[in-house]
Amino acid sequence: MVSSPHEAMHRIFQEYPGLFSRVSEVLGIDIPQPTSATVLPTDLTENSPVERRVDTLLRIETQDGGPFLLAVEAQGKKDPRKTTSWPYYVSYLHNRYGALPVLLLVVCQDHATAEWAARPITIGLRQWPTLTLNPLVAGPHNMPVITNVAEARKDLALATLAAITHADNPDVGAILKTLSSALREAPDNIAEPIVELTAQGLGNRPAAQQWRNLVAVDTSFYKSFISEEIRDEGRAEGQAKGQAKGQVESLLLILEARGIALTDETREEIDTCTDPNLLRQWLHRAATATTAEEVFTKQ
Repeated sequence: MVSSPHEAMHRIFQEYPGLFSRVSEVLGIDIPQPTSATVLPTDLTENSPVERRVDTLLRIETQDGGPFLLAVEAQGKKDPRKTTSWPYYVSYLHNRYGALPVLLLVVCQDHATAEWAARPITIGLRQWPTLTLNPLVAGPHNMPVITNVAEARKDLALATLAAITHADNPDVGAILKTLSSALREAPDNIAEPIVELTAQGLGNRPAAQQWRNLVAVDTSFYKSFISEEIRDEGRAEGQAKGQAKGQVESLLLILEARGIALTDETREEIDTCTDPNLLRQWLHRAATATTAEEVFTKQ
């Protein structure tokens, strides 16, 4: 099953095709400055029963070096099958798009997977390799740890990818706080997809809740699904508290009307109870009970 982090690690390049320019600088690859990028079909299936799809495929136009194809693969763990599928992707794209150079970028979130993905893939004899594939890898080992708000504002897309690749970093809280602060002055059309991609990229890690908490601090500038979800949760919580408060008041009135005395300890237990099912159970018992023990003793 495709995970949320998997989708975010490559989809961010679809949202921000120019991001690869900054990523290539970070990775120390000298590539001419892109002028435009076009998202291409990702289906690499031929007339055979085997279906092959690259995660994201872009045609990058550059100022001086001519266009090239950028295939982006999000890799969450080691997968031996990639030693056959990645060379196939590159060979197929080279054949389909003629003379356009093909570059494979693999995005990872852990050091072990990144180290594995960076190994050259050789096809042929040991004495005479026929084809050697050298993936370019972006991951926690080489992506910047951005904890300066001004630096994050300079390139929000890079800051987002960096946050996603450092999802397991012990300092991820500071990284996410920096990104959230950098977004406060960003227009909605820029902030919204970044909020979504970050939430998606963090998956079900503890950092995902940290991101939700940061977004919840001031959701007025976020109109994305995650902020709406947080607001809905807040409304639901408020309704639940209101319901519990009404049940507590009703229970106390019934007990008073029936002349059932309460100890200070029991009254505090009632006042602090927020479980609607338990309060409902107490209400039913109070309707026929003659003593407090009949209401509150566990049965």
